[in-house]
Amino acid sequence: MQFITPKFIVFFLLIPLFALTSSCHEDELMGEVLVYENDFSTAASLTGIENGKLMVFEEDTVLGNYNNEEVSVAVNGMPGHNTVRVVIELLVHDSWDGNNTGVSGPDYWFMEVSGVQILNTTFSNSPCSWSYCLFQSYPDQYGRHNDPKTGAMETDLPGLCQYADTPNWTTKYRISKLVSHNGPSLTITCGDQLLQENAPVPICDESWSISKIEVSALTVK
Repeated sequence: MQFITPKFIVFFLLIPLFALTSSCHEDELMGEVLVYENDFSTAASLTGIENGKLMVFEEDTVLGNYNNEEVSVAVNGMPGHNTVRVVIELLVHDSWDGNNTGVSGPDYWFMEVSGVQILNTTFSNSPCSWSYCLFQSYPDQYGRHNDPKTGAMETDLPGLCQYADTPNWTTKYRISKLVSHNGPSLTITCGDQLLQENAPVPICDESWSISKIEVSALTVK
C-alpha cells in the first residue's frame, strides 16, 4: 500500500464539479487529496490487500488474475472529506460473454465501497457483427445493452490464457466513481460472478486483473 502523505495534491479552486444528488444546483469542489495510489510495481504493493496476488501481463505487474473471486483493499488515514473518488484500471481477459444467458453468462463484475455496491455490470470481449453480438452493460449498470468494449481505454491487447498472444482478447477500462463518504478509512471490494459451464479450465476461459487503483478524498460544497 502506498500512502501519499507530504505530497497531498490539493486544489482550492471553486470550480463546478458534479451533481451528487438530483438537486438543480452544481456542487463545488473545495479540495481534493490523492490518498492512495497503487500500480503494483513495488514490493509492498499487497500491503492492506485481502486475497492479493500479482502476475505480469504485457511486461506490467498487475493485481490478479481472478475468476469467481473477490479482492479487497483497505485505505486508512483519510483526511477530512465528504466524497471519495475511486479509480480502477481494469483488465478483462479472454472470452467474456457480457449479457449472454445460458452456459456462458451473464458475466458480472462488481465494485463495492465499504459494503455499498457502486457498480454491478457485465463485460463482453466477443466480436460483434450485424448477425451476432454478445452485448455488455458497461458503462451502465447491469440490464443495459451496449456494444462489446463500450467505454474501453484499450481494446487491442492480447488475451491472457485461452487467447494468449491473440490481439483483441483483453480490454482495458478506466472506471472512475464518485461516492459520498466520510470517516478515516474505507474498503474497496472488487469481484465477479463468471459463468463458463462449458470450459474445462474456467480461469483460462475468462478472468480479470487490475493494473492501478487510486483513491482521492474530496470536499464538495
